[in-house]
Amino acid sequence: MYYYATVLFKLILAGLLGALIGYEREFSNRPAGLRTNILTCLGAALIQILSLDIFAKYSGLTGLDPARLGAQVISGIGFLGAGTIINEGVTVRGLTTAAGLWVVACIGLAIGNGSYFAGILTALFAFITLKALKSLEGRVSLKSPYLNMEIKLEDKPGQIGKIGQILGHMNANIKNMHFLEQNKEVLNLYLAVQCPQHTEKHRIVEAINNLEGVYSVEEVG
Repeated sequence: MYYYATVLFKLILAGLLGALIGYEREFSNRPAGLRTNILTCLGAALIQILSLDIFAKYSGLTGLDPARLGAQVISGIGFLGAGTIINEGVTVRGLTTAAGLWVVACIGLAIGNGSYFAGILTALFAFITLKALKSLEGRVSLKSPYLNMEIKLEDKPGQIGKIGQILGHMNANIKNMHFLEQNKEVLNLYLAVQCPQHTEKHRIVEAINNLEGVYSVEEVG
């Protein structure tokens, strides 16, 4: 009975810790959100529980390493993380989400192994890193920030030129641009813009949004 209660506790705790990280990713509208992180953490915890069970069952009969299955989780999670990484022109999105999935898998392994303190502490640190340090990262970064925008605008001559003029006045450099025609009157414009150092991105978004014929401007990525 104790075994079943322990397994239940481990899986519930792994699911909750995965949900903690997944909540932040879901709130930030990332590819790997709440359910993906919960499932990743649950799966990793189950693998580690299974590893310990196999080791206990065959201990002394063969030279089994209880860490082998867990090691496969660590290497295998890279394939899942790679699916969240998107290359958009000169910018790459999804690296933080991929790293988050790797950490969530590690948390699941820790819980499955019974290392509750380490697993919970890591989950809390990961959540703080994702939630609280995002704004700080933008302030201390020495790199010129990139702004990815999706702009819905009226499909008529001169619109792209007006946007280019605004970006030129604000010393922002267009690095990538592509179009998608939504219908005969509305055009979706995707821009990757390199902003001047310490530029407040929302000012660029607001300036473009105030243009006549622009229906909406959304920052993506």
